[in-house]
Amino acid sequence: MPAAAPRKGAGTSPPTRHADAHAPTRSAKSHTVMYVTQFLRSPTAIGSITPSSRYLAHAMLDGVDWPAARAVAEFGPGAGAFTGHILGRLAPGATFFALETNPSLARELRTRHPGTHVFEESAASVGSVAHTLGLPEKGGVDVIISGLPWASFPENLQREILGAALAALRPGGSFITFGYYVGLLTSAGKRFRRVLAEHFPVVRRSSPVWLNVPPAFVYRCRKGQ
Repeated sequence: MPAAAPRKGAGTSPPTRHADAHAPTRSAKSHTVMYVTQFLRSPTAIGSITPSSRYLAHAMLDGVDWPAARAVAEFGPGAGAFTGHILGRLAPGATFFALETNPSLARELRTRHPGTHVFEESAASVGSVAHTLGLPEKGGVDVIISGLPWASFPENLQREILGAALAALRPGGSFITFGYYVGLLTSAGKRFRRVLAEHFPVVRRSSPVWLNVPPAFVYRCRKGQ
């Protein structure tokens, strides 16, 4: 993950929610070109040469109790493959913020979703960023959705971010992320599964999302009470 830039948030009011709240303001083609460009510049920070599909987005988000989620954070949103789907599900009055260290992707996210809180910070800063939005620094977030490329991170960075996520979540809060099926065969993928289990007492893996490229699965984790 690139070093965190000075804190930069966008928008002081919640995004407008309406029927097409997740509709992009750029064409799909220009969005994909931008994403691929950023991948080629920093492949270990982006993780995949193609954005995650809507099929993976639905698999990530369908199990969340959205009416009860008052504060939601997104780690590594990129240009917003999941963000629009999250915004379309938020309950009225809920707080949402995203942490994206890549400045180009952060700008793209602000363009696609005006008014959204986007911070150019490491995901390890989730607690302090939550505090700037009026939430408790510890235990103030109900759900964290992560698009980070965990298998490309060293173990110490995995532990730093997961530790911060665990502290920021309320008791019983949810941490949701994904991996690629090919990664289950690698030492990095196996290591991440072990590190997840050390942080969360409940870790469940979904059935395959075959229509994503590459095929993926979802980890649904829950903090203890």
